[in-house]
Amino acid sequence: MIHKANSSLYDCIIIGYGPTGATLANLLGLCGLKVMVLEREAQAYHLPRAVHFDDETMRVFQTVGIAEELSKKIRVNIGMRFVDPEGTLLLDWPRPQEIGPHGWYASYRFHQPDLEHILRKALGRYENVETRSNSEVFSVKDQDDNSIVYFKDLTTGKKDSVNTKYVVGCDGARSFLRYCMETEMENLGFNERWLVIDALLKKPMPELGDHTVQFCNPKRPATYCRSPGDRRRWEIKLQDHEDENEITNLENVWELLKTWITSNDAEIERKAVYTFSSSIAKKWKLGRLLLAGDAAHLTPPFMGQGMCAGIRDVANLAWKIALCSKDAKDDSLLHSYQSERSPHVKAYIETAIHLGGLINRADNTKALKAALPNQDGSARMKSIAPKIGESLKAGSSEHRGKLFPQLRLSDSRLMDDASGYSPVLLIKEDINSYNLNLPTGLIVISSESEKEVTACLQNMGTDAVLIRPDRYILGTAKTKEELNDLLSFPMPSPLHRK
Repeated sequence: MIHKANSSLYDCIIIGYGPTGATLANLLGLCGLKVMVLEREAQAYHLPRAVHFDDETMRVFQTVGIAEELSKKIRVNIGMRFVDPEGTLLLDWPRPQEIGPHGWYASYRFHQPDLEHILRKALGRYENVETRSNSEVFSVKDQDDNSIVYFKDLTTGKKDSVNTKYVVGCDGARSFLRYCMETEMENLGFNERWLVIDALLKKPMPELGDHTVQFCNPKRPATYCRSPGDRRRWEIKLQDHEDENEITNLENVWELLKTWITSNDAEIERKAVYTFSSSIAKKWKLGRLLLAGDAAHLTPPFMGQGMCAGIRDVANLAWKIALCSKDAKDDSLLHSYQSERSPHVKAYIETAIHLGGLINRADNTKALKAALPNQDGSARMKSIAPKIGESLKAGSSEHRGKLFPQLRLSDSRLMDDASGYSPVLLIKEDINSYNLNLPTGLIVISSESEKEVTACLQNMGTDAVLIRPDRYILGTAKTKEELNDLLSFPMPSPLHRK
């Protein structure tokens, strides 16, 4: 028996309570939406999974108010090196050791259970966000004006349902919502089995180094990761004939690790075989159903961008859901979600595939093509920063779709702390001189009192820039007419400001 759908209409139901789903719930909580999170498992997974995130991701964590607490649990990453079987450096990817243009370090190492604990604790601030563990979604009915999500309490066996304006599947690579949407995955060509081993050192081993190291060996490619504290990770490619059950036998695991450590040096916390693959869902939205994170795309781990991509998804999506939920008859803004995010994440996936070719020593040319050559014959990698896909159009297009840096204001606050998860207009002079009809409550920062705003606008060659809640540029303007056009875009009063 299924209980009648809850007559209380939710703005959004989120399926999945990992980092992507929990971040989306926090962002929607900030926006004041009524949200329910449904998670099949009883509690957060206690072992490591994702181990890296970048400065853009940290800006999102800053927005939801967890950056300070999270900073105590993470480690600044110094970079990645690719070496051949003789130890010769093939590719160097140094990560800056100073605060970058986005207000944070470029690269971090973390322990995923720490992040999930902090994200879930942060949701306690919102009376408008409800979470239900041990709740398995078994059906979704999409309708013109709302959707119904059916789920089962795995503790009691009770079946229930709830009405909602939107449903977002953050339910991973085997996404049930993606199955309901009947969308196929576009295979981008990478599919390999790797053994992932997480270890806890019993004693200091500085000889292992603090860099991530990619051992580019066609016989046995491997990765070493320096994680926070005593945690270390190795990822080792399996050969086609190797059996997954046999290779994860503890004796065989230590045999694979003997180049680096023995059982006297560390204890194994986790050992599991994963298939590293590359694919993107062909449909990210169907009616009121949407996909995010691994449900929408999968990438090999060689750039450390898997979780980052999911966090970018929900930063892009949350403000659009917040605006569309206020006008249930028009959700055209949500059609921009896939067109913006899909080409952006594809650029990261393709770069990760090229790096995977280098690690396998199978495709050096593509892997090194975008790198910067060094005098010693090796190469140096740099982070990519693609634009989001062309979709929402307002103002001048020259800078549209680029991630905007996080400025330090004259009162020492970072710009994102001043604006919150909201649009912000940076303008060359006093806004009153333009005699504009501003959207109610729009956050405006003028160059008259902010030197960094002056310098930024000069470098961009513009007089005004409108920044979206996800920190990407909506458009720029040099004249009053262009500015009026820019401000006509439907991005009204702030969604959240601290």
